[in-house]
Amino acid sequence: MPDRRYRVLFVASHPVQYQAPLFGRMARHPSLDLHVAYCSLRGAEAGHDPEFGADIQWDVPLLDGYSWTNVPNRGSGAESFFGLFNPGLWKLIRGGNYDAVVSYVGYVRASFWVALAAAKLSNAAFIFGTDAVSLTPREGPAWKSKAKRVLWPRLFRLADQVIAPSAGTRDLMRTLNIPSDRVTPIPYVVDNDWWMQQSKLVDRPAVRAAWGAAPDTLVILFSAKLQPWKRPRDLLRAFAKADPPNALLLFAGAGPLLRRLESEAASLGIASRVRFLGFANQSQLPAVYTAADLLVLPSEFEPFGLVVNEAMCCGCAVAASDRCGAARDLVAPVDPRLVFPCGDVAALATILRDAAIDRPRLQSVARVGLAHIQTWSPERNIAATTEAVRLAVSRIGRPPIEHPSDSVAPAGRQGIDQ
Repeated sequence: MPDRRYRVLFVASHPVQYQAPLFGRMARHPSLDLHVAYCSLRGAEAGHDPEFGADIQWDVPLLDGYSWTNVPNRGSGAESFFGLFNPGLWKLIRGGNYDAVVSYVGYVRASFWVALAAAKLSNAAFIFGTDAVSLTPREGPAWKSKAKRVLWPRLFRLADQVIAPSAGTRDLMRTLNIPSDRVTPIPYVVDNDWWMQQSKLVDRPAVRAAWGAAPDTLVILFSAKLQPWKRPRDLLRAFAKADPPNALLLFAGAGPLLRRLESEAASLGIASRVRFLGFANQSQLPAVYTAADLLVLPSEFEPFGLVVNEAMCCGCAVAASDRCGAARDLVAPVDPRLVFPCGDVAALATILRDAAIDRPRLQSVARVGLAHIQTWSPERNIAATTEAVRLAVSRIGRPPIEHPSDSVAPAGRQGIDQ
């Protein structure tokens, strides 16, 4: 039996397909009495995703196996400070007798500050972090970086423990002079077991045949939203420049760049070798990764990039730009030659050309990647999360309190409005 059981509230903006399975596992951990407060049910319910440019509802269970609450959003729902404003968090936290509150809602949302104030007044440890690996914003004026340099050291000192999901984030906290003992590395993970099990069920030849790929065809994959900062045009141009023989380029995703990519593929004379699969829901993705040979993530802004985890779990080799957090933690340890400077089309073309020429090496990279991703596991994430809670609760000196054991909800339980 654990020395102590902690009653913990996780505050999340909405159900996320990679996070929900972790909550289910955490709910079974002997040291955690877990409850999740969702500020909206976007993703579990059909709703418009502005980055996909489409109505999205994930086709895997997101609300099963753990206790959760839907806290009504009084905000606009927009991507703004008052887009998420959930005043019900105040009552939930103040009356919940929680040892710790873990916020996955960013400080740029009003609900973060509601949760922070309620936790501090309730003598509950408050834990949060960021997935950022630099102060450079995805978009906007340069002054934002300067403002972060001044404000972020003060912001993260509000945390009783800071969550750092990658080596890049950990190093960023160091540059902000956040003491190392207040930072807990918690790896950004997916449900490895699910991805590996689903991959084993895939009929790889049949999937490839549907794309027009023969058994010896090199299939290069982009799997992300078709947004400018993901830089899918870099991959398209690199493919045209490399002109790898007997190869296909696939784009799995939706977004505003679709028509431009289709037009550019035609102007480059490679339209017959490019496939646009559109939005692929969660249950479809294992087949896409398993049937591909090389995933490329060329983003200029990618704090981590969980598609790298997913692809590696399915035995697909991965190349990524040096702006992707996963490049350092997952790609470089497997083969540093598959990390390229962001925006360097020539360097990416060389990677594609080499992949076409040396297929045995690419297959070896995929095998090593599969072994490496098993060390970047949900078990490691949950152990680190539990340790962060322990450290934070110890830091504020909260004494042990007898809590009711009600953390695991029956599958399919509905949330309770607050």
